[in-house]
Amino acid sequence: MEKLTSPYKWGMVIDLDRCTGCGACVVACQAENNVGICDKKEISEGRGMHWLRIERYWVGEYPDVRVRFLPVMCQHCQDAPCEPVCPVYASYHNPDGLNGQVYNRCVGTRYCGNNCPYAVRVFNFYQHEWPKPLDSQLSPDITVRSRGVMEKCTFCIQRIRRAKEEAKEEGRQVRDGEVQPACAQTCPSEAMVFGNLADPRSRVSILSRSPRRFQLLEHLGTHPSVFYLKGGGREHV
Repeated sequence: MEKLTSPYKWGMVIDLDRCTGCGACVVACQAENNVGICDKKEISEGRGMHWLRIERYWVGEYPDVRVRFLPVMCQHCQDAPCEPVCPVYASYHNPDGLNGQVYNRCVGTRYCGNNCPYAVRVFNFYQHEWPKPLDSQLSPDITVRSRGVMEKCTFCIQRIRRAKEEAKEEGRQVRDGEVQPACAQTCPSEAMVFGNLADPRSRVSILSRSPRRFQLLEHLGTHPSVFYLKGGGREHV
């Protein structure tokens, strides 16, 4: 049987020179994907639910010291260590190069979270609720997860699917920049660029070949689909 291939390989480039650490991407991700709201007690226990976090670190030596910010979400690895350890195949690799997560198949073993070197998967320890009228803010395009389910960033796959369906109806492929995850859409400094890495002419593909590019923990051989650009310059693409 001939193996089906996809014309898409979704990925992201994050320019660390542009990131200001404002946290708008974190809030946008939470609102778009119905991520549970945690209180101080849950956060202190290490049971936060955010799919995206911003790591902060210092560069330089005193007194010339600067703070840098590093947004970290699911890296959508091509050789993802989270996938082979799931006993029910809830964590899988889809044809578009994304690490998918089937929520109604997950049984909460947390093997995938333990095997993820980026610590970007979160587990629902509690049954999160949105009392009225807060339930009106929930997006109808994505499942509201229940207690005992592992969840993570999906690059807002509901937006990707909508763009692909519209493009299919018009008999074309998704145009460059036509679909954006909530984090990239909200970033005020446009530090995040999302697109099709399989298209060599796309903006994200061009930036991913920058001499400033690097990947998190690339020595592990997971081959992430998220690229970072080091500080020290900007490409105008």
